[in-house]
Amino acid sequence: MRLILASAILAASSLGVLAAAPEGKKLSEIISKIEQGADVDYVLEADWSRRGFYKIEYMMKNGAKATIRIDPKTGDAMKERR
Repeated sequence: MRLILASAILAASSLGVLAAAPEGKKLSEIISKIEQGADVDYVLEADWSRRGFYKIEYMMKNGAKATIRIDPKTGDAMKERR
């Protein structure tokens, strides 16, 4: 029973990996590009949204916290919703 439960959890967690665009940019490439920004200090968190984009939070050198949405196919910032 425990083996079945562990297998189910492993399968469910791997589905999140498959949700990202396989033909898109690697998350490590996207984070590296963000960290190269002149006013970026470091990346705090990167999450995959069910809506099909990465939500990345980072700290700026002036101490402010910022969030950006990234298109996984292009690796570019998405326009903010209004």
